[in-house]
Amino acid sequence: MAKKPHPNPNNERIDLTKSQSAKKDDPKTGLARFSRGPNPFVILLLVAIVVSSLYAFFSSNDREIVNTDIGINEVVKNYREWAYSNILVEGRTITAERTDQKEQWINGELVTTTQLDRVKLPTGDGLSDIGLNDPDNPTSINVKDDVWGNLLLELVPTVIMMVLFVLLLVFLIGRLSSGVSGGPMALLKNRARIYDPEGKDRVKFSDVAGADEEKDDLTEVVDFLKHPKKYEKLGAKIPRGILMVWPPGTGKTLLARAVAGESDVPFFSISGSEFMEVFVGVGAARVRDLFREAKEKAPAIIFIDEIDAIGKRRSPSIGGGHDEREQTLNQILTEMDGFDNETHVIILAATNRADVLDKALLRPGRFDRKVTINLPNIEDRVKILEVHAKGKPLAKNVQLRSIASSTVGFSGADLANLINEAAILAGKKGNKTITQAHLQQSIEKVLMGNTKKSLKMTELEARITAYHEVGHAIVGKMLPHTDPVHKVSILSRGRALGVTWFLPERDSILISKAKFLDELATLFGGRVAEEIFFGQENITTGASNDIERATEIARNMVMRYGFDEELGPENLSVRSLDGNHLGMDGDALPISEETHKIVDSKVRSLLKSAYDRAKSIISENQDLHERIVQVLLKKEEILREEFDAFFDGHIGLPAKAVV
Repeated sequence: MAKKPHPNPNNERIDLTKSQSAKKDDPKTGLARFSRGPNPFVILLLVAIVVSSLYAFFSSNDREIVNTDIGINEVVKNYREWAYSNILVEGRTITAERTDQKEQWINGELVTTTQLDRVKLPTGDGLSDIGLNDPDNPTSINVKDDVWGNLLLELVPTVIMMVLFVLLLVFLIGRLSSGVSGGPMALLKNRARIYDPEGKDRVKFSDVAGADEEKDDLTEVVDFLKHPKKYEKLGAKIPRGILMVWPPGTGKTLLARAVAGESDVPFFSISGSEFMEVFVGVGAARVRDLFREAKEKAPAIIFIDEIDAIGKRRSPSIGGGHDEREQTLNQILTEMDGFDNETHVIILAATNRADVLDKALLRPGRFDRKVTINLPNIEDRVKILEVHAKGKPLAKNVQLRSIASSTVGFSGADLANLINEAAILAGKKGNKTITQAHLQQSIEKVLMGNTKKSLKMTELEARITAYHEVGHAIVGKMLPHTDPVHKVSILSRGRALGVTWFLPERDSILISKAKFLDELATLFGGRVAEEIFFGQENITTGASNDIERATEIARNMVMRYGFDEELGPENLSVRSLDGNHLGMDGDALPISEETHKIVDSKVRSLLKSAYDRAKSIISENQDLHERIVQVLLKKEEILREEFDAFFDGHIGLPAKAVV
């Protein structure tokens, strides 16, 4: 499988969470310490349990059996039959204790239980009226007219529960109003981290390698924050917002930290996704809270990373204007427009997808300045490698410029990862220094992953893979506009059984039509080699990715780049960015059915021509192909110098002219 250096940048987020106040609280960890006592809610709950238990204990007796299903007449009858030993009258309640006591086993204990009859006196009747004051009856009658005491005893549980409920309500309202961590109102608080410009991890522009033009754009902003008077005398206004754009890993967040380190002003850092919640209106509330806090501490900088999470263009007509993301975006637009010129609050934002942002966000007065951060060139890559190599024991023979020339297309994050992988590899092998070989191996690991030595191919699979990869390499070597072959390998990496690595010698900005045509032929070199050496019936699925990439290149040549003479310089793949009448963006530009047929025919013609070129080259160099394959099967990998040696004195290069 032919491989081009096409790194998969890792957009590594940088933690800006260490605030100055937190460091004062705990210099060891940088985390704020909280003096937390017992939770009031837990205390209230325990009090309620204890009070309820005490009340239940004192208001009931396990050794009493209370009979309330009895009338006043039956009580009088029992009284006259001397069935009661004591009678207690409390207000209008009569409690009569029977003389016949029973022995029962209760909870494993033999106890004597007393039955009580309880009844209410009829309204207006006294003891004499119902016949409970017979002087000949020895039953003791005690009258206790503590009506208020009885009423209080009945109301105690209710009053206690009401008091506890009120206290609990006050406690919850206090948490709601204060917005403490974990409280419901904390949802509406912004989650921005305040970067400490005086911290030990302070970053300045001198710590950012390369990106000189980008640093110049940001230096003006820093100078404006430091010396606003000299600009205001000239009538200059501070930029409302600065949008940093381009691929992941190019240093957008690092530049934002450098701005914070240079300006010595409060720096609020937050990700666009942190505004979003499932509750409608929370994002807008967080935006208001963030901008309010920034205005209070002005001059200040707000940095919103991955702003495309909330800044995507709003849907027209149907379904727009009421979802959480659009409300959050609307609030940001309002806050940025509401700034005074004297507030000295600047918005820095970073995104990899400026093409999806809402137009209202990009207009002058909001994001006034766009800073495009490109992938580093070779000089910048050397500087970046030097920065990340500081403090690491490099061997004397290490040439960082050679590594920089081998890492075309790498971002700053990729280069940092490369140095780190080399250090890990050196430590794994027990070396005390990082050598050039460690760095070279780390390049291959970052680009293509580790070799899978555990994956054992059969002899036939190994031979097919070797012929396939050498097919890519020979076609690429014979054509004039391809990059040099860096390595041919039949060791499995990632999802590929083998790899042919073409490495560009210099940075390129423009790609010619001739280079695309040669690359198409190179991609078909593997499939053609399988067909020539094993027959049409024995071709494999190993070329699936090559065919996919070739088809994409050919279709872009016809539809995007205007490389076809018949169709002319027309972009047939442009998509509508404003959406259609149904509110769906990304609607494909309509083209006629006839044009579709022409496009398909042109793409098919390009692919067929590339296939024929590759077939002609391999057919004319079968002997050379066989020799390289035999060496590859023995060594499993062939480097550039050894591969080029096969072509020294080999004048079989008329295939370059094959069209």
